[in-house]
Amino acid sequence: MNQNEKNYSAIDASCRVPLLPLLGGAVLWLLVGLVLAIVASLTFHKPEMFGHCPCLTYGRIQPAANDVILYGFAIPAALGVMLWVFARLSEAELALPLVPIVAANIWHLGVFIGLVAILIGDSTGFAWLEFPRAGSILIFAAFLLIATSAVATFGARREQALQPAHWFLLAALFWFPWIYSTANLFLVAWPVRGVTQAVIDWWFTNNLLFVWLGLAGLGVAFYLLPKIAGRPLQNHNFALFAFWTFILFAPWCGMPQGAPIPAWLPAASTVASLLMVVPLIAIAVVFVKTICGAQVECKGGPFCYTKFGMTVFIILSVPMYLILGCPHFGGIAGMTWYVPAQTLLQIFGFFAIIICGGIYELLPGIMNFELSFPKFVRLQHWCFMIGVAFLVVPLAIGGIEQGLKLQNPNVPFTEILQSTSVFLKVSTLGLVLLLLGSLMLAANIFCMTIKWKLALMKSLFTAVNAPLEAQEVKS
Repeated sequence: MNQNEKNYSAIDASCRVPLLPLLGGAVLWLLVGLVLAIVASLTFHKPEMFGHCPCLTYGRIQPAANDVILYGFAIPAALGVMLWVFARLSEAELALPLVPIVAANIWHLGVFIGLVAILIGDSTGFAWLEFPRAGSILIFAAFLLIATSAVATFGARREQALQPAHWFLLAALFWFPWIYSTANLFLVAWPVRGVTQAVIDWWFTNNLLFVWLGLAGLGVAFYLLPKIAGRPLQNHNFALFAFWTFILFAPWCGMPQGAPIPAWLPAASTVASLLMVVPLIAIAVVFVKTICGAQVECKGGPFCYTKFGMTVFIILSVPMYLILGCPHFGGIAGMTWYVPAQTLLQIFGFFAIIICGGIYELLPGIMNFELSFPKFVRLQHWCFMIGVAFLVVPLAIGGIEQGLKLQNPNVPFTEILQSTSVFLKVSTLGLVLLLLGSLMLAANIFCMTIKWKLALMKSLFTAVNAPLEAQEVKS
């Protein structure tokens, strides 16, 4: 083992204990969220199935599933991978390692409080911000603690030159506290009145699901691609241009066409949607030129995860989101199943699969063990790819059909509901496949954790029972 490998071994070891509660809790919440999403989907197949239980009605179970998947899995899993990326890029051990451990437990407690509150009917009522004050405060405090550790690690870096991954991940660390605190202050703590509430919630939703997930996902991808491909990230200036144009135009998107708000807001959103083509092209150039000279084959590992996530982001996720800003199409599909389809594609097709690739890339290093079930990596990749297709495509097609029929006053509303039921049934199969893939991820994480704990206990037992060395007595 050369000196560079020894340094990385020490860096990975410093991340082991801080990352375990983040990643372990995140994958548990992912399983819970997908189960809740399946239950919510089943209410459309047989509404009477859970009619006797108020906690399992669609109005409670679907927001609970959304928030648990986003706040329980997506954000803490991304933060865990980001801590590892910062440590690797800084070529320094993780700073303040006890802070992420405490923060992870605070975070998961906040998610649990928020989940219980939604299920008992104590939701705030604002989309993607349903958690009450108690849960939101804990999540906000935990994020600040984890960000402190990440920034401290960044400050202790040995290499002063910044990489493109630095720009995106640092922006994500500052972006979430800003949007989350602003939305909670104006919608929950001291709520504004009137249509301003809807405008703030749309602004928050766009900045959380599109901007923050985009910054974090692209930052992790821009680290994994050159690392696994064995060559530097190509077109450094294009990446910098993509970063600045993305954070300049993306926050202005997300205002629905035809919403009862001042006309300049949807118009500005339309212009921003058109301008988002600029960073999208720059990101595509960087991505294609980097993978074209890759020195590794794609065999279902982390490289394939990252390639698939980036391809979905460039070809499907962002274009699907941007065409909602077009006045004609947005007026048709803006209030249909097309919107959840795009959101789920952004979360699972782009963000979650890149983060899972990052987890599989870091696990063997920080645990100092090979993966317990290496074949599960490829199987999960297929489950996620097929599951995303079964989940998103039917909802998108059904949403467009739903929107076209809603434009026709001669079509009864009951007929519209019946015509979309078949699409919802197919999407349930996609959720089941995603759950199956998530179980494989959980098996690898928890089995490796158990193996590490058993090895630690064995070494401690050996050290305690080792005979004391006899000391020579000088005459």
